Amino acid sequence: MTDIVIDEGYRPTEDEPFMNERQREYFRRKLIGWKNDILKEAQETLATLQSENENHPDLADRASSETDRAIELRARDRQRKLIAKIDAALARIDDGSYGYCEETGDPISLKRLEARPIATLSLEAQERHERNERVYRDD
Repeated sequence: MTDIVIDEGYRPTEDEPFMNERQREYFRRKLIGWKNDILKEAQETLATLQSENENHPDLADRASSETDRAIELRARDRQRKLIAKIDAALARIDDGSYGYCEETGDPISLKRLEARPIATLSLEAQERHERNERVYRDD
């Protein structure tokens, strides 16, 4: 990996070659920053859950605390899955397939990657996938 200089205000544009080194480095940094934020939140949650090991004498308080804990743990599980998707996107950056639709091989729009940097399908392929899912779910 080379040291690419990217200024703070840089945003990939359609005017430059798709997935050039600068764009790949931009998305790599975006993904790593997102992953670090998630890991930091997870550490804070873990610390909170460990310090919250209180014994609530009131049954309603205990039930509320357990519900909050279950919701928090479900959210953490979703974030664990998200980290796996971020890691997969980083691997695609390394192997050169990042930014290209897994289904069609076409470039995924920069706007879509900016909004969802873990996207693996172009907008058209994603919409087709969701339509097919709805059709089979209704059967």
